[in-house]
Amino acid sequence: MKVERIKTELLIIGGGTAGCYAALTASENSDVKILICEKAHIKRSGCLAAGVNALNAYITEGRTPQDYVDYAKKDADGIVRDDLLYTMSERLNKVTERLEQLGLVILKDENGKYVARGNRNIKINGENIKPLLASAVQKLPNVTILNRVNITDFSVSDNRINGAFGIGIENDTFYVIEADAVIIATGGAAGLYKPNNPGFSRHKMWYPPFNTGAGYAMGIRHGAEMTTFEMRFIALRCKDTIAPTGTLAQGAGAKQINSLGEVYETKYGLTTSERVYGTVSENLEGRGPCYLKTEGISPETEESLIKAYLNMAPSQTIKWIESGKKISEQNVEIEGTEPYIVGGHTASGYWVDTNRATTINGLFAAGDVAGGCPQKYVTGALAEGEIAALSACKFIKENKAAGIAENEVNAHISEIERFMDGGKPTFTTEQLEEAMQTAMDAYAGGIKTNYRFNEKQLDIADMKIRQIEKLACGLRAGDFQELMYIYELLERLTVCKSVIAHLRARKETRWHSFAENLDYPEKDNGNFRKYVNSRMENGEIKIILRELTEEGQRVYEHCN
Repeated sequence: MKVERIKTELLIIGGGTAGCYAALTASENSDVKILICEKAHIKRSGCLAAGVNALNAYITEGRTPQDYVDYAKKDADGIVRDDLLYTMSERLNKVTERLEQLGLVILKDENGKYVARGNRNIKINGENIKPLLASAVQKLPNVTILNRVNITDFSVSDNRINGAFGIGIENDTFYVIEADAVIIATGGAAGLYKPNNPGFSRHKMWYPPFNTGAGYAMGIRHGAEMTTFEMRFIALRCKDTIAPTGTLAQGAGAKQINSLGEVYETKYGLTTSERVYGTVSENLEGRGPCYLKTEGISPETEESLIKAYLNMAPSQTIKWIESGKKISEQNVEIEGTEPYIVGGHTASGYWVDTNRATTINGLFAAGDVAGGCPQKYVTGALAEGEIAALSACKFIKENKAAGIAENEVNAHISEIERFMDGGKPTFTTEQLEEAMQTAMDAYAGGIKTNYRFNEKQLDIADMKIRQIEKLACGLRAGDFQELMYIYELLERLTVCKSVIAHLRARKETRWHSFAENLDYPEKDNGNFRKYVNSRMENGEIKIILRELTEEGQRVYEHCN
């Protein structure tokens, strides 16, 4: 194992949507030395890897940023940060124009205006959206990119971040990276729960399976305050293929119906969680399977759907073709996915101030790992990357890190050597990952229990996750790829503990399915119209209940 030491001014962990745009912003607004560390390759990494066919966060004609704030706030039943939503929303159109300047094809009508899809979306040809972003970043003179380098831990002393540690997956190198400021822009957490499809197809899921919650886990272990992990995200998807349903619902106007042909979506509500809850409830009450109604759609709509899904989820188009029936002759069966922790759709993530500074000095968060600001999607992640970058550059001008202590470096090297000492483990990483997913599925509100849980089940889940965590210390790796798998499992286990603690702490059911607490089946505005936050202290997760920020508040700063 080689050891390489690097010094930079700004370290960006994660070269996805937010990370790339943070680098662009920082480079164009300062002369700071920037290093991006990406576990995969920035050309095709993160949630944009395969492209998208719409930008789901855009202020369409006649709408305002405040309209978007109100929409996201309603969908999350008030548990959001107004300041974060507004500062994101006011940048949505600006970052969209920048994407177009970089070469993104945005569909326009005969008057040269963007083609809207609903009140907040516009249509794009976005297969190459990530390569366009990556290409722009690669041309920046003050940016260095380390692809296939997996960051495994922060270096923090006296609540001040000094850099990070990572492993070069393909060059057997241990990296010690010192930085004056760090932007964490990794993805959320997938793979905590047992997925819809078992075995060989287990990675056919809604959220990228490579997003393991690493950014969350590193912050949790170093005492960063986190927020709203109990607001899990469960996507409503086409059955088996786990293809998106939004194109059918918004693009084709397909309604949710049960097996009797009854439209049930208005019966339960139209928020994201209510759409999932309605589907679960109809199945439980014997009126399933549930569908999106496509029978009788026009040939033109049918053709556009085949093309749209061939672009973003080809398995769904193939399924239609294999069935031998046209889309207009069969409804599309739907189901919920396993739960995910993702701040781009819900409010889970780091507790940040308006400038996206976390509670660890010098650490900023953007995109899926930044909490309090749901419904970001692509453009919201870009906006937060911009905000975090401007804040980090300002911080660097006034602050310099102390550096990383030698004993901390040696401790991490020793850990790697232990995992790679050639010993024979009792279990494989894959076996322990499956055990973790089974425990979360059965006892922490997974698909098996229709996303429902009670306190006794959460106690069992917590016990089992801690047992698996102890067993994981005995894992061994034959190379750095296998070493990465061990770290990914440890990251997921850390996030699991936080999720369980948050689910237990919110003693109400505010979001059906997302947090369906059978011991507390009703909403409790008196006690829980609050943020459920947490901080790890001495290895245990301490819950912090915070009052909601004021209506329309535009600035929030950490005061404790």
